[in-house]
Amino acid sequence: NRQLFQDRLEVALARAGRSRNRVAVMFIDLDHFKHVNDTMGHGAGDRILRFVGERVRGAVRNSDTVARIGGDEFTVVLPDISGPAPAARVACKILGAMDEPFEVAGHPFLLSASIGVALYPEDGRDRESLIRKADAAMYRAKAAGRSTYRLCATDGSSSEPPVLIDEL
Repeated sequence: NRQLFQDRLEVALARAGRSRNRVAVMFIDLDHFKHVNDTMGHGAGDRILRFVGERVRGAVRNSDTVARIGGDEFTVVLPDISGPAPAARVACKILGAMDEPFEVAGHPFLLSASIGVALYPEDGRDRESLIRKADAAMYRAKAAGRSTYRLCATDGSSSEPPVLIDEL
């Protein structure tokens, strides 16, 4: 999944560079997922991770890429996106998909997610910088109380660290 994500992101960036479009990269981390593994076991946690992947997949377009890159972390590539507002709408849609409880072995679990979003070319022009900035934005979402998202935006002329924009 990680390699597929990286390959699709590289293709999206190359295409966006030629067509002058934007690409959004989302970094999603489940909030307090350790509790599921601790109380129900890793088998239940694995089932919930599959359910989360299905819900995230249902919240994005067919042309987008959803990948679980490890543990309880997912990434999304949104190629050909027009800007931060559509990326924010997708983030809200993903958060909304998490509102329904997940049921495993007759036990409902409420989970939330924290999402960070970085945009090409504003926040970075290569895979590594976009992933790093989306990850940093995700940690800011966690610090803001979890179950939210943060967009990362930089002024291309500045060497300042990313400035995060609150929800639109």
